[in-house]
Amino acid sequence: MSLTALDLPRTPVAAPPVLEARSLRKDFWVKQGRRMLARRVPLHAVDGVSLQLVAGTVTAVVGESGSGKTTVARMLAKILPLDGGELLLDGEPAPRGRPRTYTRQVQMVFQDPFASLNPVHRIRHHLVRPLRIHHLGGADLEAAVADLLRRVALEPPRHFIDKYPHELSGGQRQRVAIARALAVQPRVLLADEPVSMLDVSIRLGILNLLADLRDREHLAILYVTHDIASARYLAETIMVMYAGQVVEVAPSVRLTDNPAHPYTQLLLSAAPDPDRAQPPSLAGSGAPPNLAALPTGCRFHPRCPHAMPICSRRVPPSVAVASGHTAACWLHVDPAQRTAAGEDGELPPDPAGFQRPASTPAGTRHPEEG
Repeated sequence: MSLTALDLPRTPVAAPPVLEARSLRKDFWVKQGRRMLARRVPLHAVDGVSLQLVAGTVTAVVGESGSGKTTVARMLAKILPLDGGELLLDGEPAPRGRPRTYTRQVQMVFQDPFASLNPVHRIRHHLVRPLRIHHLGGADLEAAVADLLRRVALEPPRHFIDKYPHELSGGQRQRVAIARALAVQPRVLLADEPVSMLDVSIRLGILNLLADLRDREHLAILYVTHDIASARYLAETIMVMYAGQVVEVAPSVRLTDNPAHPYTQLLLSAAPDPDRAQPPSLAGSGAPPNLAALPTGCRFHPRCPHAMPICSRRVPPSVAVASGHTAACWLHVDPAQRTAAGEDGELPPDPAGFQRPASTPAGTRHPEEG
């Protein structure tokens, strides 16, 4: 998917969030070593992630495999328990456990539509079951099921309602999975890479369906993807994750046009673009770090072409590089503050706000540069 061919710029809406996450943390314990000598060590999958989902908007979480995107979505859905942080629903702490009052408002669509649907049951069963569990749909469940199928553009409903999942195409199965999520009238939809298992020719249809649900039903949508081009097309805001942490957040068009973090620049350089005359130049090398043995300082510094000594010693602060645009990178911290942080271990206050560094390593793109 091209970064330019599907460019529909939008402006993020300033409104209270329906669902808010603050400083989420999740560790998975894994064994290292052989047999009797093996020991359990924590794998830091998510570390300090915060986000807000606003009604009528799409927020995209972008990153490579292992960055923690899906883990964040599953924590928001309360499929995975939190090891740290908190969830707020309409500004109030989310209830403990996973009660129906929460799951009815926050629904998730999984990556593989065939695995998420029971192959021994017809489509009718998949859509009637949530209606019965949550006491919705009224007396005429058949009419409610038909309406759900129409809402996801599976028409006429009679052609799909009595089929089994294996009788549908991948795109049709994903539409059924979305219809099942819509059955309980949610306010938040968590879409975990909903098009990555689908043929390229039908991905745009699912993205347009999500955009229509955002506009028509005023849903707050989290779109998890590794494709930054589709994130630009669908989302108002893009949040870039690397090794369990958020490294950059900005309005989608601004982030893709003026990436401030070297990792975001790496993702964009690898994205297909028919307008690019020359082969992409990847600004970085190496592989993502082992989450059980993370590097000190900035987690991207072993791969970063602009790494400085402080990058390996201190965690970078999240710096406002423009209105609504933040990046966790030492390149955007004033040189005097970088020196103070390297010597004292703390970043001193800057009442004057963000100041662009006087000198910038070659090749670094800043927001005010085209």
